[in-house]
Amino acid sequence: MGTNERQAQRGRSLSPSTAAGERMPKYILIVDDHEQLRKLVRAYLEHEGGFIVCGEAVDGFDALEKAETLKPDLIVLDLSMPKMSGIEAAPRLKKMLPRTPIIMLTSYQTALRNHDAISLGIDAVIAKGGDMTLLANSVQNLLQRA
Repeated sequence: MGTNERQAQRGRSLSPSTAAGERMPKYILIVDDHEQLRKLVRAYLEHEGGFIVCGEAVDGFDALEKAETLKPDLIVLDLSMPKMSGIEAAPRLKKMLPRTPIIMLTSYQTALRNHDAISLGIDAVIAKGGDMTLLANSVQNLLQRA
């Protein structure tokens, strides 16, 4: 577990509630095999969205381990990864954390139709390389519903 992941876990256990009027921080797990993309998504969501990225994973197996430990409020999951793809990991993640929204981040948006995404437990599909505001808005909307 990395330093940021330990800090997020420690922060969650030290402050389970907030004072009246304060909003609870939301924790996000980013899963992508490309480090540069993980860093870009992390930087944008933390800086622009005010979210806390509690961890990063490099494939579906890593995502399952980290999700079980970190219990994120939302997961941003890449479609295409080695070892275990996002399509394989999504139903397992949803079974483990049924109330946690999953956003599929993909270069192949047309390959995943809405009804296919829903049946896999995916709550939204966002194109890689698109406007990061769309990702932040989707994160915000899904976390408000959760």
